[in-house]
Amino acid sequence: MSEIGVDITGQESKSIERYRDAAFDYVVTVCDEAREACTFFPARNQLHWSLSDPSAAPGDPEARKDAFRAVRDRLRALVAQFSAGAE
Repeated sequence: MSEIGVDITGQESKSIERYRDAAFDYVVTVCDEAREACTFFPARNQLHWSLSDPSAAPGDPEARKDAFRAVRDRLRALVAQFSAGAE
């Protein structure tokens, strides 16, 4: 993420339980496994963007880094589209 100027050093994974009672306008899942796990979230709109899990990518370290970059870039494009009003 630092390659594109985004600092995520203070970020950490959070349990899905933390959000069980929250209300959402949108729930967006980004992998098929998450889609199955997030079915209980009440939201007016549920979107699914099926992205490959880059942590499961085979190959040497550079090939794996390329897999992460590809998913990062695709996710960035999807968020930009969504923010512009397209789904």
